[in-house]
Amino acid sequence: MGTMPVLPLIFSMALPAMFSMMVQALYNIVDSIFVSQYDPVNALAAVSLAFPVQMLLISVAVGTGVGLNSLISRRLGEGRQEEADSAATHGVFLGVVSWLVFLVFGVFFVRPFFEAFSDNAVLVEMAIQYTRICCVCSFGVFVEVAVEKALQATGDMIHPMKFLLTGAITNIVLDPIMIFGYFGLPAMGVTGAAVATVLGQILSMVYALWVIFTKEHIVHVKLRGFRPRGRTIRDIYAVGFPSIVMQSIGSILTACLNMILIGFSEAAVSVLGIYFKLQSFVFMPVFGLNQGVMPIMGYSFGARRKNRLLEALKWGICIAAVIMTLGTLLFWGATRQLLGMFNPTPELLELGVPALRTISLSFIPAAFGIMFGTIFQATGCGVRSLFISVLRQLVVILPVAWYLARFGVGYVWYAFPFAEIFSVGASIILFWDLYRRHIRDLTPLEEN
Repeated sequence: MGTMPVLPLIFSMALPAMFSMMVQALYNIVDSIFVSQYDPVNALAAVSLAFPVQMLLISVAVGTGVGLNSLISRRLGEGRQEEADSAATHGVFLGVVSWLVFLVFGVFFVRPFFEAFSDNAVLVEMAIQYTRICCVCSFGVFVEVAVEKALQATGDMIHPMKFLLTGAITNIVLDPIMIFGYFGLPAMGVTGAAVATVLGQILSMVYALWVIFTKEHIVHVKLRGFRPRGRTIRDIYAVGFPSIVMQSIGSILTACLNMILIGFSEAAVSVLGIYFKLQSFVFMPVFGLNQGVMPIMGYSFGARRKNRLLEALKWGICIAAVIMTLGTLLFWGATRQLLGMFNPTPELLELGVPALRTISLSFIPAAFGIMFGTIFQATGCGVRSLFISVLRQLVVILPVAWYLARFGVGYVWYAFPFAEIFSVGASIILFWDLYRRHIRDLTPLEEN
């Protein structure tokens, strides 16, 4: 972390995470592909309506993990091993607490949530069944992500990749079996998709726990005699809470956009759901890059090595921009083929082609925004990332989408690139302030 040349180090740490996130993207999209074959109207729309709740669940898990990752990498950079171990243990504890919150939501609040969206009883019931199972059995994803982020903070990207592969492959294999009822099992439709998803997550968690407790690592989870410490929890959420809110805003954004789009048609809601599944193939590798770059940035900042910190940012932006450019070309050149995976109706195809092409104009600006957000989080300034996310997804995109909707559904999609370009300008201003206040005068610890 402190001696290897930065670009090779980024690739050694980021490539496994990028591959893992590509697998995660496949994980996200498989349910929609299979349920669209089961019922291309109600089932696909139901999974799309459920997506904001899934996003919120993942936001809490990953956001907590981001705070955990940042804290562990900084403590290791400062040579404070015992505090790094304590943070890893707190990560597992916070994963269990987060699951209990979603357990309550899944039992008591899922039905009123979806009944507020539609009067279509079949659609609402499918969304309730799918989401309730995902929430009640979400302990798998919360605990697995905590272990995953703790190991990534130490530079171990291989085991987290294996965790995700385990869950994704399990989900992919079980999806058609559960949805269509193969091997003597009943056809469960959308419910089967949810069961396959949580079984994959639980198996991934079991593997992660086996690795963290039986293999040798730089950090250790020590449950014996564990007592929650308020200071450690505060340190995790100093970065983690802004990240949770930042990612949860995506859930709020999706729910609000669904409310705008359902006024046009259920097909418009399905288009948005398909977009979010497809764009994960572009964004997930960048988020994997983020996971590889953040520990390097956090370690370099903790060791007060300014040049190494800035070099990691430079290479992160360059690699992310290349990925996003390729994604934009894919969305423009293979639009119909991408939509064709979801058994589209003629209406969905007519709405989806211009939608995907328009929204993809936001990809390249997003590369810059993601990497600036990474350095904000790695240096313990997660509130800046939160500010940019709120600006982009609430202050800008929703009002713009609401205004453009009066001209027709095709204009709503232009809110995405407009918001990304606006947020990049704000990110540059905040980065310059961060550099001036906290980075410019850094000198290595050995020189102090």
